[in-house]
Amino acid sequence: QVQLVESGGGLVQAGGSLKLSCAASGRTFSSYAMGWFRQAPGKEREIVAAISWTGDNTYYADSVKGRFTISRDNAKNTVYLQMNSLKPEDTAVYYCAAGATVFSGKYYYRVGEYNYWGQGTQVTVSS
Repeated sequence: QVQLVESGGGLVQAGGSLKLSCAASGRTFSSYAMGWFRQAPGKEREIVAAISWTGDNTYYADSVKGRFTISRDNAKNTVYLQMNSLKPEDTAVYYCAAGATVFSGKYYYRVGEYNYWGQGTQVTVSS
């Protein structure tokens, strides 16, 4: 089992920045690919960014490329999402997820590929 707890959400004006954190506990954090997803009201959950074990390989949704950065610190069992130049359309509940893999360079970008999920943190961007 892996427990995930997100933090860092809040209300910010358009153009501002937030940094989300996801603290993991339980099984070996470094054996999991990690991802950030978001879900806006009335919409499906969508991938925002993903990162492999080692942190060498990353994936970003087109809508956040160049604005968001995913990173991880395996020594602290934490994954981060730095969000810059925020837009009102970034408003959503953001979820952290962990997906087991035996490949150090692997990341996932589909909801069904992740085994564990956090409870989510609200991000609201005002115009």
